[in-house]
Amino acid sequence: MSIEIERKFLVKNDSYRTQAFSYYDILQGYIAHENGRSVRVRITDKEAILTIKGPSDGKGMSRYEWNHLIPVEDARELFELHQSGAIEKRRYLVHSGPHVFEVDEFHGENEGLVMAEVELGSESETFTKPDFIGKEVTGDHRYYNAYLAANPYKTWNRE
Repeated sequence: MSIEIERKFLVKNDSYRTQAFSYYDILQGYIAHENGRSVRVRITDKEAILTIKGPSDGKGMSRYEWNHLIPVEDARELFELHQSGAIEKRRYLVHSGPHVFEVDEFHGENEGLVMAEVELGSESETFTKPDFIGKEVTGDHRYYNAYLAANPYKTWNRE
C-alpha cells in the first residue's frame, strides 16, 4: 500500500513562475467520489494516470494513493465518465531544498485559485517554505480537487 503524505498551501504571489524549473497542463475528472474515496483520471501533456485515493487521516495529511499509467486514448474514453466538473490547471514545479513544490494555477470554473503542495516522507518531516507560500489549507476539504470539481472556486462566497 502506498501512502501519500502532503501539505497544501494557498499561494500569495506569482514568484513561483520565475522559480519553476518545469510546468505542464493537467485535465482531470472524477469517475467516482464518495466518503473521501475517489477514482480519478488525469491527462497531462505527456501521459495519463488512473488514480485511486482513500480517505484522509484526521489531520488531512496522509491518505492511501494508487497510481497507474494508462494509454492517453483510454484516459480520454474514461474521462467521458467523470462526475461534475473537470479540473483544469497548469502545474509549476519549484525546488525548495530537497523538496519540490507543485504549484497549481487553476483554470476554467476554478480560475483565480492558486495552491501549492509538497509531498513528504513523514508527517513530521521539515521543509523550507518558498517565499510565495501563504496560508496552510492542509485538511480543509474545500481545497481537495474532488471537492473543487463539484463546487467550483468561482461559486464560493469569499467575504
